[in-house]
Amino acid sequence: MATRVRDASREAATVVGLVSGSQYVNHAYLVLFPPILGTLSTEFEVSLAMLGVALGVQGAVNTVFQLPFGWLADARDRTITFAISSVAGALGVLAVALAPNFPMLVLGQVLVGVGVGGHHPAHYPLLSDATPDGLRGRAFSVYGVGGALGFATPPVTFTLFTDAGLSWRHAVGAIGVLGLLYAVLATVVLRFVVADDVTGPNVDTETAGNEGESLSTRAVAALRALANSPGILGLTLLALLTSTASWGVNTYAVVFLDRVYDVPSATANLALTGLFVVGAVAIVLGGDLTDRIAPGPVMVGSFAAVTGFVALLASGLVTATVAVGALLGVGAARSLAGPARDGLTDALSADDTVGTNFAVVSVGVMLGSAIAPPAFGYIVDVTGPGAAFGAIGLVALAGTLVTVWLAAAVAE
Repeated sequence: MATRVRDASREAATVVGLVSGSQYVNHAYLVLFPPILGTLSTEFEVSLAMLGVALGVQGAVNTVFQLPFGWLADARDRTITFAISSVAGALGVLAVALAPNFPMLVLGQVLVGVGVGGHHPAHYPLLSDATPDGLRGRAFSVYGVGGALGFATPPVTFTLFTDAGLSWRHAVGAIGVLGLLYAVLATVVLRFVVADDVTGPNVDTETAGNEGESLSTRAVAALRALANSPGILGLTLLALLTSTASWGVNTYAVVFLDRVYDVPSATANLALTGLFVVGAVAIVLGGDLTDRIAPGPVMVGSFAAVTGFVALLASGLVTATVAVGALLGVGAARSLAGPARDGLTDALSADDTVGTNFAVVSVGVMLGSAIAPPAFGYIVDVTGPGAAFGAIGLVALAGTLVTVWLAAAVAE
């Protein structure tokens, strides 16, 4: 018995480590543009709003592929889902690095969107099946740390490559090569080291093998199940609002600090890295609080604090030092809620709907990432970054109100 417990513990650690590393890589893909928006605007002769559209296209494609990948993970195989999405994302990043013009840059973002669209549907069922219930919040927090550090990597990478006399293309290419190597290595480990009861689907064999049941029939059944899951739908709405606010901050924080508070671009990029590093630390605290208290109160406190910090930033009335501190506060506050939201999604999901439900909630996240860059980019171009951050504050406030409603509904 002791040997089996140790083996299970080792397997859980392996899975958590693998998917956290993959989360790191995928999140690095998502923030390739924000640190170099000015450089890309000059090189490709496009506005910030058009670059926002390129980011939005990636988010839209990401959204479209969530449910297909969720179905593949739930009904077929998590390893296949992981492999397809990981390789596609890495190839998309390499395409961005080689893009000769803006249309090709957008096409690279499309392929990145396809790849990133499969990482949540593959990751969360793996985490759920490999991790004991009492430690799942902490496992989600480790996973979240991987994502936060991934977000923090591109700004530092661009600075290091620039200081070495290299270009943004070299930096993006290096991230793409790293991602491709990791995709191959992690897929091999999942295939040959991790047990089939973790990587295989949680569906009845007869149901999974029923070839007479069309994909459209399964889709209708999944939609009916969602209609009877108000908690999952509420989490999806919440994910949409909070993701829109977060991606507004992620995308335009450097521009905002530069134009509103006269913070030099290099320092603003360092602040953007700090936003994610502080968030990585806060995720660990969020996972612990989720396990010790409950997801609802943690989420309410988190999003209320985000609203306050964004409002302070948008006011334009504080010093540059306070503005940078408030930006770091946004990173810490919003990260507290990550493990809580993941834990609540897992708790509301049956074994055979974990991948699909996380995919549905991720649709909200990715819709936010599709909406925020072009919408707030347009506001920046037309009205200015101060107005854009004011709009972000309003979206964050709406997310806080939805969180209060959702926490009360779940408590009942």
